[in-house]
Amino acid sequence: MNQADIRCAGGGLFGFDISSMSGVLATSAYTNYFNVNGGYLQGAITGAMAGGSFFGTLASSFIADKMSRKTAIQIAAVIWIIGSIFQTAANGIALLVFGRVVAGMGAGVASAMVPVYQAEIAPKEIRGRVVSLQQFAITVGILVQYFIQYGSSFIDGGPKNPNQSTLAFRIPWGIQIFPATLLAVGMCFVPYSPRWLAGQDRWEEAIRVLANLHGNGDIGHPKVLAQYREIEEAMTFEREVGDSAFKALTQPRMMSRVILTVSIQMWSQLCGMNIMMYYIVYMMQAAGVHNLLLTASIQYILNVVLTLPAILFLDTWGRRPSLLYGAFSMMILLFVVAILEAIYGVPNPRTDPSLNHISWLIIDNPPVSRAIVACSYLFVCTFAVTWGPTSWTYASEIFPTGIRAKAVSLATASNWAWNCALAFAVPSLFQKINWRMYIVFGLFNLCAFAQVWLTVRETKGKTLEEMEEVFESGRPAWRGVSRGSRLDRLQRDIAEGTVKVRLSGRRYQEL
Repeated sequence: MNQADIRCAGGGLFGFDISSMSGVLATSAYTNYFNVNGGYLQGAITGAMAGGSFFGTLASSFIADKMSRKTAIQIAAVIWIIGSIFQTAANGIALLVFGRVVAGMGAGVASAMVPVYQAEIAPKEIRGRVVSLQQFAITVGILVQYFIQYGSSFIDGGPKNPNQSTLAFRIPWGIQIFPATLLAVGMCFVPYSPRWLAGQDRWEEAIRVLANLHGNGDIGHPKVLAQYREIEEAMTFEREVGDSAFKALTQPRMMSRVILTVSIQMWSQLCGMNIMMYYIVYMMQAAGVHNLLLTASIQYILNVVLTLPAILFLDTWGRRPSLLYGAFSMMILLFVVAILEAIYGVPNPRTDPSLNHISWLIIDNPPVSRAIVACSYLFVCTFAVTWGPTSWTYASEIFPTGIRAKAVSLATASNWAWNCALAFAVPSLFQKINWRMYIVFGLFNLCAFAQVWLTVRETKGKTLEEMEEVFESGRPAWRGVSRGSRLDRLQRDIAEGTVKVRLSGRRYQEL
């Protein structure tokens, strides 16, 4: 297992979080033991983890700036383990909710700091690919947890057995401890972020890490020296400005970026993916699908597989086109589902008590049911290729080092806040506005498309230190940015000898 695999285990915690309820909702063991069947109570249980993640995310920047990104991720793993133990041992709703809040705090810290760490150590040419591994790990975590739940659902004769053992949900929740343990131990073997080290005036350590990451251990490599110079110049500028991290966030030039990243994370939840992950069982029931868990499992597989193209090509096709294409396509697919359910659906006749949490059904119409399932699959595929990886990548790369952790924590807090709100609200939306819910989320995608068109600037191929030029160029977002990178030119000058860099302690000198 390489270092990227270890670091991305943090994303796996997020994935385990997202699907930690989806597979147990249809089991008799869960519904009978906790005496819950949809509505606000189920929304509160599901949303408890996202609520904990919200607060964990806000705290993450303080840990990461003081103790390092690496240590923050390890602390997140320990918190997740504690929360998972409480969930597994839950003897009622109160302890279950408490365990989910605690585990959520760990997931919140990891989900904010893993992308920051990845962005700070990745070469600019593949930064999108490296940070996208976070989303891939999320999808793998979703898939693995779902199939663990799917397999556990067959305990004691299957999910319909009213006397099914509580092992049907305790086993999936207990297994969550293992990826967190892997993360906590594995992070001992990865380096500190060179940009964090530079911020702590540990320049000799920073140059060694840069050499190992970008120069095969050669401190004198032109790329290493060019990267070193860029980082130091950026650090010097930040210190000359002298603003605290929180004051810097409120400056107009930074506030616009904060609003942008907070909005992107908000839209990544309001686009409708939340429905597809947390409450896919409810959606399939409303569509008249009978083999719920198997049909839903295909969706989770697609989510994993279609994340791979984004990992491979995000640095080629860019962030802005990904967000635009994704928002438009998801809007169309949600509108199609709404139209199908509005035309062919009927009010729930309430003849099956297991469907009382849904008010609108497709009854005995296999072609329409298959069309809705197909739209849900296409929706997930679209999100996996576009908004899933891009939303994490963009937030982690557009801020200066001194405020990056705090800015990304705010953006990620937005993700978790809306995640929590939707986890709580969606079960009631299935009851109260049924098919109209898809229109609402479709309109959210339309708003996301408009904001991306007007405000998102392309960042592919630029170093983290070049983001000031990208955002302060004065050009409209839709006009694009200049091609090439300042780092490439500096590296070429160093290699040709026109610029010489001598390292002396923490300083370089041009000769």
